[in-house]
Amino acid sequence: MSTTDIGPPHLGSRIGVDVGGTFTDLICITPDGQVLLDKTPTTPDDQSIGVMTGLAQLAERFGLDLGTFCAGLGTVVHGTTTADNTMIEQDGAAVGLLVTEGHRDEIEMRRVHKEQIWDPSYPAPFPIARRRNRIAIPERVDFEGEVLVPLDEDAVRAGVRRLRQLGAESLAVMFLFSFVNPDHERRARELILEEYPEVTHISLSHEVMPRGPEFERTSTTLVNAYVAPRVSSYVGGLSRRLRDAGYEGELLIMASTGGVMPPATVARRAVALLGSGPTGGVMGAAAAARRAGRSDFVAVDMGGTSFDICLVRNGEPEISIDWNWRYRYYIGMPMVDVQAVGAGGGSIARVRQGSLLVGPESAGSSPGPACYGRGGTVATVTDADAVLGFLPLTGFAGGLMTLDLAAARAVVNADVAEPLGIDVIDAAWGIERIVNANMANATRRVLAGSGVDPRHLDLIAYGGNGPVHAWAIAAELGLDRILVPKAAPAFSALGLLVSDYKVDLTRSYVTPLSRLDLDHLHALLADLEAEVTDELDPTGLPAEAVVRSRYVQMAYAGQNFDMSVPAPSRDLPADAELMELAERFHDRHEADRGFSFRDQDPTVRGVRITALGRVAKPLTLAQLGTVTDAGEAQTGSRPVHFGDGFVDTPVFDGSTFASGAHVRGPALVEEPFTVVVVPPGASLRLGEHTSYELSLDG
Repeated sequence: MSTTDIGPPHLGSRIGVDVGGTFTDLICITPDGQVLLDKTPTTPDDQSIGVMTGLAQLAERFGLDLGTFCAGLGTVVHGTTTADNTMIEQDGAAVGLLVTEGHRDEIEMRRVHKEQIWDPSYPAPFPIARRRNRIAIPERVDFEGEVLVPLDEDAVRAGVRRLRQLGAESLAVMFLFSFVNPDHERRARELILEEYPEVTHISLSHEVMPRGPEFERTSTTLVNAYVAPRVSSYVGGLSRRLRDAGYEGELLIMASTGGVMPPATVARRAVALLGSGPTGGVMGAAAAARRAGRSDFVAVDMGGTSFDICLVRNGEPEISIDWNWRYRYYIGMPMVDVQAVGAGGGSIARVRQGSLLVGPESAGSSPGPACYGRGGTVATVTDADAVLGFLPLTGFAGGLMTLDLAAARAVVNADVAEPLGIDVIDAAWGIERIVNANMANATRRVLAGSGVDPRHLDLIAYGGNGPVHAWAIAAELGLDRILVPKAAPAFSALGLLVSDYKVDLTRSYVTPLSRLDLDHLHALLADLEAEVTDELDPTGLPAEAVVRSRYVQMAYAGQNFDMSVPAPSRDLPADAELMELAERFHDRHEADRGFSFRDQDPTVRGVRITALGRVAKPLTLAQLGTVTDAGEAQTGSRPVHFGDGFVDTPVFDGSTFASGAHVRGPALVEEPFTVVVVPPGASLRLGEHTSYELSLDG
């Protein structure tokens, strides 16, 4: 990339880095408000190489070497797909499990949950720990923490020796009711280290998911053990590269809850990084929507590999606490509810049995689409975009590459047009129609699951390909109002910089409300408060920047899922405190689920504390230009196919637009790393909030 004179460097800049399947996105916000975006191809074998390459590109734009640039950075926040890729590629650690005798097959029974209930041949999920790697240990603790059967230490030692012989490098321990009394699991860790001192990782269920039920805890602990070695290795390696380059701060990682966490926490709860990158995009979308005065919307992120969807209501993303299934394993922790499908710029198009299919397979970043000129030999969505005129052939991806239109036409012709006996343009448009329909249908499914009519929502589109396809997705959904942030190509990276620290901890305590020991309940809350303090201390946040919320987890007898009820004040007398807690539960249950049984004695399931550490937010989410008359920013025109033949379409340099600049379709507004497509009859305006407002009805 050619250097750009952006003024002298600034100390204390904040960097957000999001590693996607095709590109690694970076965004830098300086103390004086400059916003710089950059991209570099993702390096799948070692993602940290791509991250450091991107930082070197940013340093070059400041006229600095990498060491000087990194030494002056204030914060680096990272969203990584390492945990997700490990589950997708099924190349995690060899895992062994020590489990309470009688519960060896808990993970295979999986509460009789089967994703395709009408398909008798539907296969079981890939096994993280095969049966021979699951060792039953005689021990038993009851639901009150009383030891019924002492831990058989000889059985633990023998089990560890066997797992070591079988090649297990990461061990998980899941004993019943360890979240009430963890002594047996802690002792098991000591024995593991004595018998197997070189073990790569140990996951204790009471640390990973300190609550019941047992299947959910087994599943979550196994996934943690499976991904933790690779995640810890990657995060540790990147931290070392940053330190070697001169960065003196702490690398912060985006978690699935929508907050950021330090590497020490990542090492214990690596499973919390599932969905890390997409979560950053949702947090950025929420920030952009607030500045634009929007509160209810669906956020869609179309990158090179996947299409991510999240419903946001009242300005906050949907957070799923229960029944979180990822890659066919249950994850028992709060997660921003982002759903993904295999639809992106790199999605491969092919003809099978006379039908045109697009995705979920992707060409990724290596070799990538054929038009990248890197050896790609299959037709992709990006190739179709190039053939139809949506993408610039020169200066693509901020000047990183020049697109090879001939190569794009050749693969679309060979893979789609010839097998179907149609023209190459019709084949490219067929690819567009199918991928747009796939994305719209996936969005409908997400919204239907929440009972939401898409016509009552705004659409916020981001990612490198989101602005290109937003108009078509919205048309499929019957939406008119579309918001496209100027920083859309690196919006997941930007979201990392607007995300606060978040800690969400629980402890189990099962008892009928009428028998609740308030002293014990508040002692558990006090323990969680201390743990929150330990986790937030390394961040250096002042106490006044942290907002803590205390909850009691409650349910009616027989219910599988509990709900969080705000804990009452300790200033109340004991009887009044219990009455207030009961009323709060009944009221919330009726509001959320439509009914309540006020004459029933609810069950207390545990306590929960959430802590939100507020970080300073950037004053602006993108760099604005100075041109308000869009005509002054027109750079030319090119033919674009919108479904009914090619139309001569004006092209504008969006980087020069100031607030108020507007165009009517057809038009292409080119930003450094994306193109906002304005179809015929639509209009586009750049708002004061640094986001484009696209209206399909003009």
